[in-house]
Amino acid sequence: MTSDQGPIVQSALLRSELVRLRKAKKLTQEQVARQLEWSPSKLIRVEGGKNAITRTDLQALLGVYDVTSEERQERLQALARGAREPAWWNAYRGEFDPGFLNYVAYSAGAAYIRQFHGTVVPGLIQTPEYADVLSTSKATERARGLAVKLRIQRQEELAKRQNPPRQHYIIDEAVIRRHVGIRIDPGIMPAQLNHIADTSERDDLLTIRVIPFSAGAHPGLDGPFSLLEFDGDLDDVLYLEGRPGASVMVSGDDDKIPEYRDTFEVLREHALSADESIALMRQAAEDLMA
Repeated sequence: MTSDQGPIVQSALLRSELVRLRKAKKLTQEQVARQLEWSPSKLIRVEGGKNAITRTDLQALLGVYDVTSEERQERLQALARGAREPAWWNAYRGEFDPGFLNYVAYSAGAAYIRQFHGTVVPGLIQTPEYADVLSTSKATERARGLAVKLRIQRQEELAKRQNPPRQHYIIDEAVIRRHVGIRIDPGIMPAQLNHIADTSERDDLLTIRVIPFSAGAHPGLDGPFSLLEFDGDLDDVLYLEGRPGASVMVSGDDDKIPEYRDTFEVLREHALSADESIALMRQAAEDLMA
């Protein structure tokens, strides 16, 4: 049994299940470590994601937890193998904010991505030309090229997955009215809008909705955010986008997560329907070409 959720999510899923199995047996970390003749710190590092787990060590843990089903053992071993695989985003280490790359890692394995943005098209639905214009503030041509490459590779890697995630984006009308790229090529923004409309029409897993100016003020004006959900027993992740080094990612029982789930539903109520949003984007593309 294989998974294509990426090493970070597979590691998190494995660790979550191992902790749950231990607690179901009413065992402490110290008791498990004593049975296996491990140091307590070894199990703490394994459960905390600081250490990769070998096939032998995982089999030993499953023995302590009385996991005898071959199917379940193989599923957990598959997660362990996946967790040890190199991550494609490692090529960008040292080039981008570590917090953002951590978000990239989790979004690569998400089952459901929800995002609101009020100023630009979300990265996972940007065209290369649009992404290039947004990257002009980078200090060097190399940094600019890497920024575009990362955005497009994220799209390509999600598309490769056997079970790609559902994606639901809500954007403000300001996003589709700003003529990004007008000084370079007036066709960049219209092409971007038609790309979004075309993609959403042919992809049942992709929904894009626009909050029109006529809706007035709305909670999204506080800033962009993303919510990630996962298959399996893994907590949701919330990513609050800010300037480099100022973004925040939280998970677990943080109160912000249900708060932003509610915010997304409020934004959905403010937004046009998917069909109305596509029609508005196509009209905006025509207006920008006029």
